[in-house]
Amino acid sequence: MSGQRIIFLALLLIFGGMASPAQTQTADAAAGEAYAEKVCAQCHAIHPSGLSPELRAPPFKDVANTPGMTETALRVWLSSSHPTMPNIVVEPQDMDNVIAYIVTLKDKPQ
Repeated sequence: MSGQRIIFLALLLIFGGMASPAQTQTADAAAGEAYAEKVCAQCHAIHPSGLSPELRAPPFKDVANTPGMTETALRVWLSSSHPTMPNIVVEPQDMDNVIAYIVTLKDKPQ
């Protein structure tokens, strides 16, 4: 398991259950999808199907379905630098919106 994945899993354990209701109330998933199309789609598959153009970049649907993934875990992940990601600064409202969009991609229980 890569060091990056271990750090991510540790952050999930620490922050996994701490999503704020305010985050979901002010976020706009449609705006998040539009932002992702402009900024993230160069590397990630941002829609429910397809492969990422950059094979090391996980599709957003896979991110959404990572066990233990929450809005807070996504916020921590997007707020920290990663060796395989460009150093993109995402404004707080855009981050809320992108997180809201990613959450919509989570598979619904059968």
